[in-house]
Amino acid sequence: MQNKKIEQLITQLLVELDENPTREGLKKTPHRVARMFRELTNGYKTTRQQTLNDALFEEKIHNMIILRDIEIYSLCEHHMLPFFGKCHIGYIPNGTIIGVSKLARIVERFTKRLQVQERLTQEIAMELKEILNPNGIGVVIEAQHLCMMMRGITKQNAIMITSSVLGSFRKDQKTREEFFSIVNKQK
Repeated sequence: MQNKKIEQLITQLLVELDENPTREGLKKTPHRVARMFRELTNGYKTTRQQTLNDALFEEKIHNMIILRDIEIYSLCEHHMLPFFGKCHIGYIPNGTIIGVSKLARIVERFTKRLQVQERLTQEIAMELKEILNPNGIGVVIEAQHLCMMMRGITKQNAIMITSSVLGSFRKDQKTREEFFSIVNKQK
């Protein structure tokens, strides 16, 4: 039912753009666009429990754990154009670790919403803080925004970098430096 309403809205948008929604190349566009938006925003419907799927493990590990280069794709909430890049996550456990794929799934759950990168970075850090209660956590996102590349200022090479550091990553300069040096290490 909701897809049909989105299809009607896309058809009306095509008309407002002086296009013919019944021409060959556009006949199925409203249906495809409705499916695309449902897929690109399914993070609203995914719960924490579905994402985690019992992948928390008790471990007496106190070293930094980092997952780098998690690809991200999201939609800017201001223009509904994509932004894309990489997310890096680090944490120091406090008795609990998380399955490595679940880190990427948490990132995906928050990227599949209309977003701003600044909030996205903070949401991922806060979600991991609530789930793991780690000694420290750091999240860095590097992304390019099509709303800046295709329109307006049209700067194709600009990369926005945001970070959220909590716990020992915020309080201890050496911990923070270790995290950023690993994240920034050349491949």
